[in-house]
Amino acid sequence: MLTKTRLLLLAYCLKFALVIGLLWIPAFAAIDVYQFNNDAERDRFHTLTTELRCPKCQNQNIADSNAPIAQDLRAKIHTMIGEQRSDQEIVDYMIARYGDFVLYQPRMNSTTYILWFGPILLLLLGIAIVIFISRRNSAKISLTETSSPELDTLEQKKLAALLNDTGKKSS
Repeated sequence: MLTKTRLLLLAYCLKFALVIGLLWIPAFAAIDVYQFNNDAERDRFHTLTTELRCPKCQNQNIADSNAPIAQDLRAKIHTMIGEQRSDQEIVDYMIARYGDFVLYQPRMNSTTYILWFGPILLLLLGIAIVIFISRRNSAKISLTETSSPELDTLEQKKLAALLNDTGKKSS
């Protein structure tokens, strides 16, 4: 007959086995297996799949993505490599189908000029603003330094009148 402690121990063991079993499920996930004629084709496949971005995933290449579209793209690249297509033909096919988004380093064309030159233009604009502000401030400083700190006779009379007015009011 099982005692209460043995039943609790058995329950904990079953829970532990269930958790361990659930942790092993991802290990049995489907892994793409492709057959290549030689190592050069395998290297080309690896290079292309790491250079091309998954259209569904935000910042993941198609080699690392588990999205169904990435699996389809890997299969398409494998097929095109088997058809002896060049890397450029494969990339052009992907761009024609999914746009420049599939490239991690987009080509330079009229639609990507802002992407390539925008940061440089912003940097130059910032430098120009800093230079403009510093020159304006230095001009203000030099103006105040060149003006004479001494008062002319008219200004001295106005100052004396003001001081006399405040002296009369306070007494």
